[in-house]
Amino acid sequence: MTEVTGELKIQRAEKELITGILSENLTDGNAIGLWRLPNSSKKHLIVCTEGPAQLDELPIEELGTGFVFAPFDSKKQKYFLKANKSCVFEKGEMISNNFIKSSYQDEVPRKLDHSPLAFYQSQLNGFSPLDKGDYIQLVDKSLEQINTGHFEKLVPSRCKKVVLPEQFELIEAFNKLCALYPNAFVSLVSIPEVGTWLGASPELLVSVDHQMHFKTVAVAGTQAVQSDADLKQVAWTQKEIEEQALVCRYIINCFKKIRLREYVELGPKTWKAGNLLHLKTEYEVDMNATNFPQLGSVMLKLLHPTSAVCGMPREASLAFLEAHENFDRSFYSGYLGPVNYENEISLFVNLRCMQWCGHEALLYAGAGVTADSVPQKEWEETEMKMKTLLQVIQS
Repeated sequence: MTEVTGELKIQRAEKELITGILSENLTDGNAIGLWRLPNSSKKHLIVCTEGPAQLDELPIEELGTGFVFAPFDSKKQKYFLKANKSCVFEKGEMISNNFIKSSYQDEVPRKLDHSPLAFYQSQLNGFSPLDKGDYIQLVDKSLEQINTGHFEKLVPSRCKKVVLPEQFELIEAFNKLCALYPNAFVSLVSIPEVGTWLGASPELLVSVDHQMHFKTVAVAGTQAVQSDADLKQVAWTQKEIEEQALVCRYIINCFKKIRLREYVELGPKTWKAGNLLHLKTEYEVDMNATNFPQLGSVMLKLLHPTSAVCGMPREASLAFLEAHENFDRSFYSGYLGPVNYENEISLFVNLRCMQWCGHEALLYAGAGVTADSVPQKEWEETEMKMKTLLQVIQS
């Protein structure tokens, strides 16, 4: 009980610090990125005071220090939030801070006035979600296309609208996600004319560490966590194994396109991400040994969107989804994360996420469809994935 009480005190202290800073800086068109990396106790906040850059391409090694927010559609513009101001929180304290001329210079927060923070709000604009019957019909249509040989895999997605409780607060929800999902990338992004997104993504897309080691992962296959499950004994169906193998082959084909043979492959293994289990394989490259300093940018362009979020073959899958999903994915299944921050790049697929719309929110999820898929089970998988955010919203 003492440990739980201590954790609650830490969360409250960090919430007060973050809220106080945002009340001063979430104004005048400033954009913010708040995140916690997997398996870390540090929370990072950057404020972009000069307006986010909108870019067609992302040469991530050349961007400077900041945060990237990119949509699912790779043809649309990506956003780069330069870190004009930044700070780091850990265990209820601010451990670094470059908020010049801020009342937080001495790391002592001013008393909060409890007025709502001015996060940028998305508009629903006549949004009409797929109901269960519509989504199952979309999965059936996907199966027909797969069975006729047009696709190896498709990943139809859906979104649904939920009403937020009166007491719902984005910073508190962010902190709850950090506590519930320690090995996820937890993020809160708010950009003028874009809106505000909150999420806890399990899937790394591209990372480059300070030693110039590149990493990406293949994550696919989904089942609910059983309370007494031994991860070494978890059984996977042929459908789930093949679904994950498709993503692995996709990544290896990207390596082949650039004639890169010197990589390490680790997995697949069962991996726990919050309330769900997945199959995961890791790929690593020593960029110094291969003399490939731009590997991060090159692989980012080749990988996104991966077969884990759209299907195979990629271009045909994108065309099918655009024609039949009947909604704009926007930034769902795009990617986001810090770049050139503490000499590292960490970009994640924007999954297990929600788009904040004031008193309502849109939740997003998709499911990988292969020849062995059962439509009802794919619907249930999307429901399981949406529980990541629903647990926080409804608690």
